[in-house]
Amino acid sequence: MTTRLIILGASGSVGRAVADVVAAHPERFEVEAVVAGRDAQALADVALRLRARLAVLADGAGGAALAEALSGSGIASGAGEKAVLEAVDRDCDLVVAAIAGTAGLRPTHRALRAGRRIALANKECLVSAGAAFMRDAAAAGATILPLDSEHNALFQALGGAAIENVEAMTLTASGGPFRDWPAEAIAEATPQEALKHPNWSMGAKITVDSAGLMNKGLELIEAHHLFGLPATRLRAVVHPQSIVHGIVHFRDGSLSAGLAMPDMRVPVAHCLAWPERLETEAPRLDLAAMGCLTFAEPDTARFPALRLAREALEQGGAAPTVLNAANEVAVEAFLAGRIRFGDIARLVEAVCTHEGAGAAPAGIDEALAVDEVARERTRALLQQSR
Repeated sequence: MTTRLIILGASGSVGRAVADVVAAHPERFEVEAVVAGRDAQALADVALRLRARLAVLADGAGGAALAEALSGSGIASGAGEKAVLEAVDRDCDLVVAAIAGTAGLRPTHRALRAGRRIALANKECLVSAGAAFMRDAAAAGATILPLDSEHNALFQALGGAAIENVEAMTLTASGGPFRDWPAEAIAEATPQEALKHPNWSMGAKITVDSAGLMNKGLELIEAHHLFGLPATRLRAVVHPQSIVHGIVHFRDGSLSAGLAMPDMRVPVAHCLAWPERLETEAPRLDLAAMGCLTFAEPDTARFPALRLAREALEQGGAAPTVLNAANEVAVEAFLAGRIRFGDIARLVEAVCTHEGAGAAPAGIDEALAVDEVARERTRALLQQSR
């Protein structure tokens, strides 16, 4: 049986892993549409490789370049927000939601149509609007398949068991490039140093988040919405080898863990074929060769972003939405050389203290409105600090 796909975020790191799996099984998949942000040539390359029917850039200014890159291929093209939403509306069986940032919130929400499966890799849907997003997914009859490696590992380790049988869940973090650095050195780290992730090849924003453990905090918020566990039953541990991605602790004292080499093709293949399995070219795990797997409690004194994310999860309401918006602006400022690495968490904490006490967004529009207010506050604080 052929699965018809729409791939949102087709030119990013997750999108490239999706393309690898789809290209390896051309008899299993038809690509209805591919969507990306600004890189016309990268999107055209994916569309041609996967023989997509439609390619759309979110950036309206790139429409002409995309059309030229696809000239003579028979692949239709479009650009701009309206074209993105029209692409999402096309008939399909599964939507891969891998657009980074809040830019992915509206198109991913639009994808929640009856009977569809959503392979969800966009954190912001659950961090910024988790309650509303999951409510609307349930009302539409959509199936949410976690595509992030940690949540996919938890989903697989759960094995269909009732959540009532789960005592806790643990997500693992590599610790990033600064795992063994003293606090003073972390505070002064450069963008080049923050982007040297030891195990994963990802986009710049998520790599910086991983370096400060903010990414793990955001993933705890995601897990809360995906699996329905409170903050007190969600844990994070530092696991430098990135082999164990998630652990389910059952109430009888047993543990079930999801293990794999750090390769996004593994969770991608699981989501694309679910409930079946696909062969991948991902490297196989040899435990004897690995020899030793280590785990440690995260140090929130050196990595305060994890503490801030956990506090936002515990506070609830608009706090996670504000946290995410402030962090996106702060990371952008860090990558642009405007602030130090240690300023990211301080800036996020200041914004959360000022803006984070509101009620949880009732819908996507409200989440985006809260997001914009938090961004404006963050930019104002940045301006004051110059």
